[in-house]
Amino acid sequence: MNSRNPIEPSSLLRGLFRKAVEAADPRAVLAGHLPERPKGRTLVLGAGKAVAAMAQAVERAWGGPLEGLVVTRYGHGLPCERIEVVEAAHPVPDAAGLAAARRIRAAVDGLTADDLVLFLVSGGGSALLTAPADGLSLEDKQAVNRALLRSGAAIDEMNCVRKHLSGIKGGRLAAAAAPAQVVTLAISDVPGDDPSVIASGPTVADPTTLADARTILARYGIAPPPAVARHLDGEAEETPKPGDPRLAKAVYRLIARPQASLEAAASAARAAGVTPVILGDSLEGEARDVGKVLAGVARQARRFGQPAAPPCVLLSGGETTVTVRGGGRGGRNVEFLLSLAIALNGADGVWGIACDTDGIDGSEDNAGALFGPDSLARAVALGLSPSAFLADNDAYSFFDRLGDLVVTGPTYTNVNDFRAVLVV
Repeated sequence: MNSRNPIEPSSLLRGLFRKAVEAADPRAVLAGHLPERPKGRTLVLGAGKAVAAMAQAVERAWGGPLEGLVVTRYGHGLPCERIEVVEAAHPVPDAAGLAAARRIRAAVDGLTADDLVLFLVSGGGSALLTAPADGLSLEDKQAVNRALLRSGAAIDEMNCVRKHLSGIKGGRLAAAAAPAQVVTLAISDVPGDDPSVIASGPTVADPTTLADARTILARYGIAPPPAVARHLDGEAEETPKPGDPRLAKAVYRLIARPQASLEAAASAARAAGVTPVILGDSLEGEARDVGKVLAGVARQARRFGQPAAPPCVLLSGGETTVTVRGGGRGGRNVEFLLSLAIALNGADGVWGIACDTDGIDGSEDNAGALFGPDSLARAVALGLSPSAFLADNDAYSFFDRLGDLVVTGPTYTNVNDFRAVLVV
């Protein structure tokens, strides 16, 4: 770090996280992506953790009449004047999300070629926009969601299954809106920024199949409810595929993505005299395994100056997974961070932060946590066993006892996880 302007490590790390979030704030980035006004109606629909802020940004920038409905997570709503904001449950859907999804699906019936559907979408939209396919119940979808969340399945695998149990996802909403133009404005929270994976792609063609969904459930040993098994094994209508003429007027625009947030954090690090190293915006795998890998990279930087000499910060994004075996309070970011701390074993000169950019790590009240070289020693002094907390998937309680949780509240955006490991 710059000796003329030294920065305390935890303050620097918090600042990098803040810059990453600011770079994805829809109120700052959305207006430039709006389409031209249509001859007919403008209907604003959407779902996701960031969608209330997106709706606010549309209202402020749109020059003509509009109406609409969006659904976001409980506690993530914001006031809008012309667009109704509904709150519902995430990550397991509930009746409020079901009712909102049915209203959104019904809203696109009867549109004309002169009308515009402006669809706003961000991470979390898949659970929030729940409309079970014919023959399935909300309880069926809840059971499958819970099993997938505990299984360690990757987000693209979970959303493949969700699409094939839905009457609205996997391009079905855009198909129902034809012949209206559909313009989707999206904030990416998935590795690779794949539009068909973000919120299970309600407005884009779906390359996956019913057979793929069956394979994923089998891979993770998930025995679905009988109605779900019959649906996936039967003659259910497939999702719209690439080339479907009903999607010919569907346009997709990505307005914020994980890489841009990492680059914003990198610029802030550089300004503070710290060399940034972006390891990737789509790191996946078990959170505790990724923690071990990044511990090895941090050691290499400290001992050999590779991939950069200290002071440097290792930046990464993406969505790790947690296979739940214990009964503790977790979240993939705090699990990653506890595994990283254990692997470093109190190594000098290494600090870290890991947070979800939406402000909620899993289903807890924190965005993530911080750790430093003294974290394990402080834990031992309190009589805490780091390995026991990790084994019980209880990293939240571990960092809570240390006073090192990062609590921001909802950030009204979501470009997935942010991890920064500072080596000095």
